[in-house]
Amino acid sequence: MAELFAYTDGACSGNPGPGGWGVLLRAMEGDSVVKERELSGGEAATTNNRMELLAAIHALESLTRASRITVVTDSAYVKNGVTGWIHGWKRNGWKTAAKKPVKNAELWQRLDAAAARHDVTWEWVKGHAGHPENERADELARAGMAPYKS
Repeated sequence: MAELFAYTDGACSGNPGPGGWGVLLRAMEGDSVVKERELSGGEAATTNNRMELLAAIHALESLTRASRITVVTDSAYVKNGVTGWIHGWKRNGWKTAAKKPVKNAELWQRLDAAAARHDVTWEWVKGHAGHPENERADELARAGMAPYKS
């Protein structure tokens, strides 16, 4: 049985500004890649955090059946949010501990729904540190942003 990995990244030129997201989906058997798919997209006016969230959302939403998958992100915001903060936000009616509305709540809700369909392990890697799959996800994110840059 192949192991599934999604390497995700977001990019933004200015924050806010034009942005993009990228995903490298990879099925592995041992050390061998058995299947690979790349996804990317972008928006004209967005933030880096929104693009990081959309990368993870698109990775999970692209899977046609319930799967066991490891999502690898260089975003502490996504990793900490989905594995920790989100539980309190849901309990508090999508308000922070300071009783303020959660930023990007609609994307967090979409990510929560997408993740609920799967058995997801979340991993964080340091960005721009030579991790080949993370670097590829970054290239895809920048390509997704390109049409929106003037």
